[in-house]
Amino acid sequence: MDLRILEIASNTENNKVISNYTHHSKNKNSICGDEMEIRLVVKNDKVVDIGYQCKSCVYCQASVSLLSQKIKNKNLGEITNFISSCENIFENTKISLEKNWKDFLELFDKKNISRKECLLLPLRTVLKAIK
Repeated sequence: MDLRILEIASNTENNKVISNYTHHSKNKNSICGDEMEIRLVVKNDKVVDIGYQCKSCVYCQASVSLLSQKIKNKNLGEITNFISSCENIFENTKISLEKNWKDFLELFDKKNISRKECLLLPLRTVLKAIK
């Protein structure tokens, strides 16, 4: 396993329960059983806070950790566009991400394709919450 995955997953600053959330979603990976719950505080179409809890593998934890850092102070449209572009990220080697999303390329690398569903679970959970 890549040590960088462990490093990203170890940042748990947003692994918290938010009681004053405006958006909420739970999701489960039917393949491996990873579970994810995300709560968002959205004001004026921007995510101002995020809290997550998960029972999952380190790949899912790394993905939700990075996502929770990156979506703060982003508008919902930008987040939706990013998540939609990630659905095909493992199939399309020429996918381009805006600068503020480039860190995800470390996780969404071909060497991690067997963990695709784990890596995408947090993104899908956020998308479910904001729709």
